[in-house]
Amino acid sequence: MQQIANAAQTESRSLLRLVEGTPATDGAGVELTRMIGQPQLDMLDPFLMLDVMRSDNPDDYIAGFPTHPHRGFETVSYLLAGRFRHQDSVGNAGVLEPGGVQWMTAGRGIEHSEIPQQVDGLLHGFQLWINLPASHKMVDPSYQEYVPAQIPQEHRDDGTTVRVVAGRTAQGTEGAIRQPLTDPYYFDVSVPTGSVYEDVLPAQHNAFVYLIEGALLFPDMQGVEQTLREGGLAVLTQGARVTLTAGERGARFLLVAGRPLKEPVARGGPFVMNTQEEILQAFRDHAEGRLGRPLSRDR
Repeated sequence: MQQIANAAQTESRSLLRLVEGTPATDGAGVELTRMIGQPQLDMLDPFLMLDVMRSDNPDDYIAGFPTHPHRGFETVSYLLAGRFRHQDSVGNAGVLEPGGVQWMTAGRGIEHSEIPQQVDGLLHGFQLWINLPASHKMVDPSYQEYVPAQIPQEHRDDGTTVRVVAGRTAQGTEGAIRQPLTDPYYFDVSVPTGSVYEDVLPAQHNAFVYLIEGALLFPDMQGVEQTLREGGLAVLTQGARVTLTAGERGARFLLVAGRPLKEPVARGGPFVMNTQEEILQAFRDHAEGRLGRPLSRDR
């Protein structure tokens, strides 16, 4: 076992598996694609869910996500196009714009709403759910929210650009988000045609790549080169290095990694705890108004 751990510290990550998304509907009828939290990939500890919203038809999304509760985990909203107006039960309100990020720690409980605002009809973005350890599931809710200009960018000599939402690149660019509980890495990477992207991650973190545009080439566990195509997700093996090659149209992708918690997971709709009894308690707290103060009707 020690030899395996030592090898992971030096080895480059390769493809463990490819995952296709599943069409899903959430909120008030929002059409989306679920990449994590579906039969092909139930979770990738500490990541519980990844939803992709991408549509130029407002009927697919305009009703948005009216008031709903959360407990026991974090939600990460990251937009590429369109806007989200949000409000919650502890008094926060604002608009998330393209290139901005909202990192919400639901903790012991919060109620919030997320309503899209049209920009030329197009909405394109992601929501990632990240688990919290048992010791922090009942902390007070909090936010880390940054506008596009506050997200650090790294420009490399070959034309590669890395927007560093969380984590630290090999060249030393540090992300805006800090979360020591799962030590997340969240990079939005654009690589020119044929260029090779290399970076480092903590060797024992679980990691995935979601391809936004273009194509990516990288070896599987047998050393055979595989292609990740637009809209696909690749789960990576463990290892300290990441090496990805852009295809003939270049590539834009999310590279996301986090420290696994290795704890029991109990789910119940908008609640994620460690036991089923804790889930039932969350539903009771919500029904009895103890989860969060009601939102104002004047939105």
